[in-house]
Amino acid sequence: MTDAALPSPASFTADDESFMRAALEEAHAAEAAGEIPIGAVVVLDGRIVGRGRNSPRSSNDPAAHAEVLALREAGRATSNYRLTGAALYVTVEPCLMCVGAAVHARLGRIVFGAADPKAGATWVLCHAWPGQSRLNHSVAAEGGLLETDCAYLLKRFFAERR
Repeated sequence: MTDAALPSPASFTADDESFMRAALEEAHAAEAAGEIPIGAVVVLDGRIVGRGRNSPRSSNDPAAHAEVLALREAGRATSNYRLTGAALYVTVEPCLMCVGAAVHARLGRIVFGAADPKAGATWVLCHAWPGQSRLNHSVAAEGGLLETDCAYLLKRFFAERR
């Protein structure tokens, strides 16, 4: 699947951009800690209720992706593992594990910055099977918000390590 095949909305709101900038702050913090620079925030009722940054290396935890950590924090903040209607803003298209966590949390929306043609799973779980009975919940996914900023952060990170 190419980047061009990923669905994108016609426009994002100023709030969307603000929340993605908060996710970018988390990505910068991950990079400063020596992690792959991916950040995420969970938004419910117009406010950030969870933040996360990649930390699998420092925590020796393969599930310590930014999205999972943001969902965990949001669950604690709301005292509920169901985050019905919440939105996940993440700097890079989520992987299969993270999209699965979003489905289980009953999120309403995933908004990502840069597409990940190798490991991104929003197309598979959010668009190829929307509303299918095999999934217990459908999550809308939109990509390309602040894509240049999000992609540059990753490209620079990996270029410095090669």
